[in-house]
Amino acid sequence: MPSVVRLPRLLRLALLLLLLGLAACWGLGEFLVRPTPADVPAAAPPAVDLHLRATDGLVIAATFRPGRTPSSPAVLLLHGNGASRAAMAATGELLARRGYASLAIDFRGHGQSAAAPHSFGLFESRDAEAALRWLKARQHGARVAVVGLSLGGAAALVGEHGPLAADALAVEAVYPDIRHAIRNRIAAFTGAAPAALLEPLLSLQARPRFGAWPSRLSPIDAARRFGGPVFVIGGGADRYTPPDETRGLYAAFPGPKRLHLMAGKAHAGVGDIADPAYRSALLSFLAGAIGAP
Repeated sequence: MPSVVRLPRLLRLALLLLLLGLAACWGLGEFLVRPTPADVPAAAPPAVDLHLRATDGLVIAATFRPGRTPSSPAVLLLHGNGASRAAMAATGELLARRGYASLAIDFRGHGQSAAAPHSFGLFESRDAEAALRWLKARQHGARVAVVGLSLGGAAALVGEHGPLAADALAVEAVYPDIRHAIRNRIAAFTGAAPAALLEPLLSLQARPRFGAWPSRLSPIDAARRFGGPVFVIGGGADRYTPPDETRGLYAAFPGPKRLHLMAGKAHAGVGDIADPAYRSALLSFLAGAIGAP
């Protein structure tokens, strides 16, 4: 009799712990997709701040820096997760000095754009698509490259219509697929075993949150659909997107491409325009892919 009474109690306890664990995972997911608004310093002339509408109507904040001429080649600058267009300001200023026009945006749920949950590139791709169209029209059809850091690079690839219709892409520290991205980030703090256990509980939230399975968030699959010039950048010490994953993304692109691994750089240090080797490599790529102003 005692064992008969004890078993249901253990089952109830196990069920309670399971439900608490699932609730905790959902709460963590809620934290990860929360909007991250931030103030962005006002643009200094001749740069101008403006607002665009994403393809689904959300209001997106942006900063435009004119090029040497109204038809100069241009660059769309896309920031990383949790950041804002302020993170791309130094790159925009460098490009302006070289004669390029540029447009940096705040993704939805970031900076000064409309509040919305983060979706790791899925819906941010709508912001990037609208910005590319605006910049292409503003520069009278001139060639336009995209420089996308982490989230920005993913958004340039995983749109509903495939990769952005840009003339060239520079993708920096971009995850191959969302499951690897989540697993790597958990493993950086807990080790590989807990990461393997917890990752599905987070990645499978994509379905109820975004209406898409995790497989939909796969830049490495989308890369095979972009045939233009590509510059793939990664960090030699990046634990979130390790060098082997950067090499795998590089291999997936079918067209002309370059690979640049920044020695000793962690995820946050990839795409640092103050790094002379990176700066030189990026400018060289842009000159070859869209021309020098």
